[in-house]
Amino acid sequence: MSSARPAGLPHVDARTPAVLVLPGPVSRDRVPGLCADVRALLEGGESEVVVCDVGGLGPPGLGAVDLLARLQLAARRSGGRIRLRDPDPALHALLDLVGLRFQVEGQPEEGEPALGVEEAVESGDPAF
Repeated sequence: MSSARPAGLPHVDARTPAVLVLPGPVSRDRVPGLCADVRALLEGGESEVVVCDVGGLGPPGLGAVDLLARLQLAARRSGGRIRLRDPDPALHALLDLVGLRFQVEGQPEEGEPALGVEEAVESGDPAF
């Protein structure tokens, strides 16, 4: 007895992260609800990452920094993390200024070299 391969493409689980769109300026009373959304997405999904689309967040300020810090804390407590999509360069600079590091879509993850970058080796360097 033999079994034939099923027709069509094989099942592939890409583990696509969930996306949370953060619209306009977010008031302080909406922050707990957004944190609950992040926890629910992490607990209900197969991915350990929630992508936060911050393109429509508005002008960067300390309110946005506070929101993203709280979302990251909620994600960490649920065993995951958040990744930013489409951050304003000023928001990225402000996050760096206050010491918050977020992974941004399109940038290499920590520990990974950027594409097309090779280490130069000087002749005469000892091998490790």
